Amino acid sequence: MDSSSTAPKNQHVTPRRAASVLMIREAAQGLEVFIQHRVSTMDFAAGMVVYPGGRVDAQDVAEAQTEAIDRALAVEHAQLWKDSSIWEKDEQQAILDAGTLLAAARREIFEETGAQLDASQLRPWANWITPPDNPKRFDTFFYVAHVQPGQEPRHQTTEASNSEWIRPAELFAKFERGEVGLMRPTRTTLQDLAALKTVAAAMSSQAPIVTVRPQRMPAATDSLKERTL
Repeated sequence: MDSSSTAPKNQHVTPRRAASVLMIREAAQGLEVFIQHRVSTMDFAAGMVVYPGGRVDAQDVAEAQTEAIDRALAVEHAQLWKDSSIWEKDEQQAILDAGTLLAAARREIFEETGAQLDASQLRPWANWITPPDNPKRFDTFFYVAHVQPGQEPRHQTTEASNSEWIRPAELFAKFERGEVGLMRPTRTTLQDLAALKTVAAAMSSQAPIVTVRPQRMPAATDSLKERTL
């Protein structure tokens, strides 16, 4: 995820919208997710395991305004994001914002992994807003996407030291051994994914999306069982 503006401590920071994608596939040993290991020099989530993604920019807004994103799909997604910041104004703005987020998700996936996903492959998954005590804040919209043959992602971003496919259980085991860092939004979204066990179950999930607004910055070293926000 790209950088955003910073501000002095205790100064209000408006969260920047961002999109992040859990790309998944069915492998011989079960469901796998594509992750990136952030380099330690990044000014946000340094050294953490993350999903490909980044902040919304002007070209994403322009793409949505020209209706390059199917309007029916944007309408559907707007309803799935009904408990989020895209509904702070009116329905038309919410639909435009839903299309903008889809455009951002596709663009970031292509830039960071080379995979060209169709907007219809992306399903809304979760919405997290960085706590108010953080000088760098994001309003992040997570998607899940089933990667098809010929769309295989690869490691090509300089923001990460490496990228890989991994089973959720294997990643959680590495986290508990202290081998990797996972921020709470990553842990929670991955745990929800792992509970469904298969790609088909994940892509057909009808679980409601409730915006999560933690009031403090979670420690990357919290136990996997630590659920307090």
